[in-house]
Amino acid sequence: MTAGTPATLYRLRQAVAKIEGQETDLGIGRRLFAFGIRKIDTVLQGGLAPASLHEIAPTALRDLGAAAGFAFALAARAAKGGGDTLCIQTDFTAIESGNIYGPGCDLFGLQTKKLLILKVSRPRDALWAMEEALKCRALASVIAELPHDGSIADLTATRRLTLAAREGGSLGLLFRHRPSSLASSVETRWEVTAAPSRPDRYGGLGRTAFVLSLTKNRHGPADRWPVAWDHHERVFSALSLDMAETAFDRPDRAPRIRAG
Repeated sequence: MTAGTPATLYRLRQAVAKIEGQETDLGIGRRLFAFGIRKIDTVLQGGLAPASLHEIAPTALRDLGAAAGFAFALAARAAKGGGDTLCIQTDFTAIESGNIYGPGCDLFGLQTKKLLILKVSRPRDALWAMEEALKCRALASVIAELPHDGSIADLTATRRLTLAAREGGSLGLLFRHRPSSLASSVETRWEVTAAPSRPDRYGGLGRTAFVLSLTKNRHGPADRWPVAWDHHERVFSALSLDMAETAFDRPDRAPRIRAG
């Protein structure tokens, strides 16, 4: 038997739940949140498991918007199966990164009619609200935005959040403003860097692009991938970052090199 595959884990959790007299329809095997990119889904053994906790942070402060976009993209993917999205934001993070802009969320693929926003004064309140919200089966995902490295979300706190996510079946996303080296019970830990997008066929702005660095993965190795987000279809696609070497005489014939 191959340990760690989603199907095997689902059967084991079903068996344990049955022995303990708990509800056996955990939902883990029904809706794995696949990226749709073979290399990423292979590393994740099928995709992000629901009923679990994941962590997102920008590689640098300038990538804060990209990291928020990745979190919202995952929430939009989760919402395709039904359920609302709850975003929890402290007063300080709203000052540092800005308030959530509804029309922008609609254009990005996260419908505001399915989006709930909760403002709290302290990071501790954000963690409490996230724990309670993750237990609610009406929510597809819960995002909690924490200032700096969110040091309050330590191993004990993330264990509580993980248990709450398993109870409610929601996708939990901890969005830290800085990468953290704290011990954590999250399934995956991501660092996000903004990437240049390819213009559309009319020369306008192209799809949102990220470079995703998977720095922690309970299911296997870490890796790094450039991806693009299609806000119409709410799907990811692989992105090749090609750059042209400088050529002053014939720039149209400059050889292309792969970066990243």
